[in-house]
Amino acid sequence: MNRLLFITKVRDLFFSRKALKVCGFLFFTIIMTAVIASQNFFFQGIIENGISKKDIIAQKTLTVIDTKRTEQHRKEVAQKVDPILTPAEDDFIKTNLETLENSIWQIRKKDVPMDVKREEVSLLFDITDKSKKEFVISFLLKSEDTALREAFEKSTLTLQNILGKGITEKDFERNNIDNIILNNLVSNVSRRQISIINALLSQIIVPNLVVDEFATEIARKNAESSVKPYEITFQKGDKILFEGEPVTRLKRDALRQAGYNVYELNWQGLLAIYVLVSLATLIFINYMRFFEKQFFEAKYLSLMAVLSLLLAGIAVVIPTGFSPYVLPIPAYVLLLAIFTNPRVAFVAITVLLTVLTTGMQYPAQFIVAFVLLSLATMVTVSQIRYSRRFDLIKAGFLISLTGVVIVLAIYLLERCLIDVSNGLILKNSIFVILNGIVSSMIALGTLPLFESLFKIITPYGLAELADHNQPLLKRLQFEAPGTYHHSLMVSNLCEAAAEAIGANPILARVGAFYHDIGKLKRPLFFVENQSYFGIENPHTKLSPRVSKMVITAHPKDGVELAKEYGLPAVISNFILQHHGEGLASYFYNQAIKEEGAENVKEEQFRYTGPKPNMKETAILMIADAVESAVRSLKNPTSEEIEQIIDKIIVERLNDGQLADSPLTLHDIKVIAATFSRILRGMQHNRIKYQENIEEELRKNKINMPSKLLDADLESKIQQLEDKTHPETSDKKNDEGQK
Repeated sequence: MNRLLFITKVRDLFFSRKALKVCGFLFFTIIMTAVIASQNFFFQGIIENGISKKDIIAQKTLTVIDTKRTEQHRKEVAQKVDPILTPAEDDFIKTNLETLENSIWQIRKKDVPMDVKREEVSLLFDITDKSKKEFVISFLLKSEDTALREAFEKSTLTLQNILGKGITEKDFERNNIDNIILNNLVSNVSRRQISIINALLSQIIVPNLVVDEFATEIARKNAESSVKPYEITFQKGDKILFEGEPVTRLKRDALRQAGYNVYELNWQGLLAIYVLVSLATLIFINYMRFFEKQFFEAKYLSLMAVLSLLLAGIAVVIPTGFSPYVLPIPAYVLLLAIFTNPRVAFVAITVLLTVLTTGMQYPAQFIVAFVLLSLATMVTVSQIRYSRRFDLIKAGFLISLTGVVIVLAIYLLERCLIDVSNGLILKNSIFVILNGIVSSMIALGTLPLFESLFKIITPYGLAELADHNQPLLKRLQFEAPGTYHHSLMVSNLCEAAAEAIGANPILARVGAFYHDIGKLKRPLFFVENQSYFGIENPHTKLSPRVSKMVITAHPKDGVELAKEYGLPAVISNFILQHHGEGLASYFYNQAIKEEGAENVKEEQFRYTGPKPNMKETAILMIADAVESAVRSLKNPTSEEIEQIIDKIIVERLNDGQLADSPLTLHDIKVIAATFSRILRGMQHNRIKYQENIEEELRKNKINMPSKLLDADLESKIQQLEDKTHPETSDKKNDEGQK
């Protein structure tokens, strides 16, 4: 017994929803990793441990850049660029000279012994040559004021010459200060003054030219970019690799151009790709769970997984040396945006582009270009009118135009840093233009296939179902014309209300078209068809319970017809939910009259449900009841229409029929106002035209020629207008008198 219980628990665990989700996640991530990693298998077939296993011959002329040699030459050129120097602040150097001169004058004026003065002056100078130092101190303390002042002035002029030319760090490193001072001396300087000027300036001079690191780096980058790359050409028939030859970087580049994949994955690489794919998938799943709950279903997630695997498969199949701009990424965005919404499509492609760019080693500009292009696609697809399929092709042209602008902008920016050939720019621009147009065609062509495969109805599918030549709607027109007319009126109400509250107006309209198709099974049992065919109400001959069974069966009959004609499941929701679990009140009251209230229960006269669980089906429930009630009145006033709408809404709320729907009280208020506006328009008063005008015109037609007939007809129309609008006639008479 315990063993059986254990087996049951294990079985339930493996087949639980959580286990199925985990299995789905593992299946997708493993398959996606295998697809991305499959690009390496062919390379491993010809290369083993970096050594060629066979001769590889060029099938076309290949020109390969020797990257290693080019980079080495660029580094050498950059190193030869001298640093760019910029002037620094040098006012403090002049200030230091003035401070030194002032200190010497103050020491000379002190009333202290000469030895004390000599000691103080010696502290101001750092001169290793003792004899030179002694000479400088003696001159500064014992010379005449005029001679000292002249020495100071020539020192200042010499300093100005030096600072004007500039001093660098290298000048100090080479101990070249004495030569700098000598080369910049002013004229008419004696040998004694040279020593003094040298002693003074050597104490205060520091570099006033510093290296501008940024400008120097730019100069070196420019020097690097000016170096033309070294190119190696393999003619058709030349051997790219010999058997047993090591595969260098140059050879790998040649193999890549020849169409070989040159990435060699080991188990660490496979693990890295799997971790990346798993992390990206988890991020996207959590985004869907928290922000797009309406699409967090198996059918939508399965669709996204299939599209992602198809796009990754195309990326792997494209030869390595070929441009990645041919990937139909806009088609992926268009399809997902149509099946879900543009937000989901943009997030999905951004995550997928990150994985593909890393796994396929695409350049960074690729992901930038296609993220921007996907954003543009997201905006473009939101403006499509789904009633016209050609709008999708027009969107493809807009995407192409946007894509080529993005690619050109990226390449123009790149050309500021590196040399990009015009041929490459032209080639990728053409690829992007074709990509947008072809992607729209792919999306348009594969939409019906994915709709059928995943049982997801798109706006295009809804637009097709709205065609009144659909078999079920044609049957409804001929077999139940009253029901058909009622469905048309209800569809107008539903579409307007759905648009007013932000629901799906196309879905609401199409659902209303089909909500009563179950009445096709017994059309004459429904009052709207009895008057058309001119028959007696058959319910007068049936008991209330039998009549209730006939009437409340039409939702179930409708679902059976929907399955027979292949309608999507979402339309079946409208068929089943438009009455919810409401009460068939007429037959309920009839039963009470015949059987007594104690013998009749409400549950016996209710529809089987379920209650509406979508905004659109809840709108249909209200619109269905409101249209029927208003149609039963003869020339209702605006107040009567509003009272009927309010009464029906309150009844549905009190009966709990809207409890499962996501409608808010504000939504219900907007729906009521919308219904009132449209129904008032449907019930407008019409002009009562003059009686017997047709008969009179017919008599005149017999007795008058054609020209007089036209004049007479115009005159009678004018008389009719004068009677209807007398104020217009008076105005015309006044104008005639004038």
